[in-house]
Amino acid sequence: MTATERRRNDDGSASLEFLTAGLILLVPVVYLIVSLGIVQSYTFAAQAAARHVARAIATATDATHAETRADAITRAIAGEYGMTPEEFALSVECSGTGPCPQAGQIVRVTVITDAVLPLVPPVFGLDGLARVPIEATAVQRIPRFWGSS
Repeated sequence: MTATERRRNDDGSASLEFLTAGLILLVPVVYLIVSLGIVQSYTFAAQAAARHVARAIATATDATHAETRADAITRAIAGEYGMTPEEFALSVECSGTGPCPQAGQIVRVTVITDAVLPLVPPVFGLDGLARVPIEATAVQRIPRFWGSS
């Protein structure tokens, strides 16, 4: 067999090798992009929920109104980001003594959620490992005349 004959036997294999290697490399890159998009979406949702709930509590007229507004905002933000309100763990803390919220206090809202990575089967607990914990915190001062109107 001459060199020319050997070269003819390899004709067309470069494109096949390129397609095979390209697909092998492309699939993980696409999965990474999709996973990062999901994590970013959950991060934005947690940050928005913490910020808007803290602001809603600080601008409410009383504690009952603050709780109602916080629930409504949590539902709205969860819906906007394609989540359910149950995916958020919302924590509200106030500085100082007395009931929370109260005039003059600083309210701290913390939102905790988990971004679930796609295409991970619930076998051997892998779905529990394929979660990225996300936490966002916002702080807002409650006005001195809060609740007096």
